Amino acid sequence: MSAFVKESALIWHNGRLIPWKDATVHILSTAVQFGSSVFEGIRCYKTKNGSAIFRLPEHLKRLHQSCRIYRIDLAYSVADLVDACRVTVRENGMEACYIRPMVLRGYGDMGMASTVNPIETYVTAWEWGNYLGQDGEQIGLDVCVSSWNRPAPNTSPGLAKAAGHYNNAQLIKLDALAKGFAEAIALSPDGLVSEGSGQNVFAVIDGALVTSPINGTNLSGITRDTVIKLAADLGIAVIERPIPRELLYVADELFYTGTATEIVSIRSVDHIKVGDGKIGPVTRSLHSAFQDIITGTVPDRHTWLTSI
Repeated sequence: MSAFVKESALIWHNGRLIPWKDATVHILSTAVQFGSSVFEGIRCYKTKNGSAIFRLPEHLKRLHQSCRIYRIDLAYSVADLVDACRVTVRENGMEACYIRPMVLRGYGDMGMASTVNPIETYVTAWEWGNYLGQDGEQIGLDVCVSSWNRPAPNTSPGLAKAAGHYNNAQLIKLDALAKGFAEAIALSPDGLVSEGSGQNVFAVIDGALVTSPINGTNLSGITRDTVIKLAADLGIAVIERPIPRELLYVADELFYTGTATEIVSIRSVDHIKVGDGKIGPVTRSLHSAFQDIITGTVPDRHTWLTSI
């Protein structure tokens, strides 16, 4: 699926709404020069009870944590940014969309740290469908193990969702596409499974979910946490433990999780079929439970939806 943005009318910037075309950053800002920017990806869904944003406070808490890790002084509280996200969606007249809050170091001092530069806070929103396309939704993805590893712990902070980290993710994605795959799974420096270019990874082994621990090489995904909680609701055991590469080839099922990705099955890794090559029953049950929540088909028992 094309990732080109369908422009919305308005973007929230430092407390007020401005036209989309006016949301610009100087070429010599610290964000552009050194990638000094943190962000979140959040989805708003059209539910049976009206439009609602999924796990909004959790995303914005993580944004605050990313700012703290990178010593960025964010002027807005989680509650302030909840309001900003709701206003941005509502004033753009959207029923369903992707929301990207961003906090960045702006233009001023040219040094690496640039602590005196202004901190710019934005909330953007646009209409965006399946990030990995309809094939991923309907039949699963053919992926590879990337030749690029994720960074080692204590090289870049894996818990922070920072723009600069995505240079590595971009290499992982480009590597997969160049080889004819839809996506990739990256290993940590010790050769164990870390994550995809922008997704966490789950395996199903003998009916249980197995996923890598948060170990400094991967992001603590909010959709990952959602799946773990939904698995508990469904009585599916979850095991967080190191995953060797070869386990990808013998797992009964594999799937990605992420805000843009949601829950998408993996049907092969390095041309080796996963299970019978079809979307498995555990993946289907978790996908169905997730869809029931985001469409409002079932009660929001975890209070994950924030009405706009």
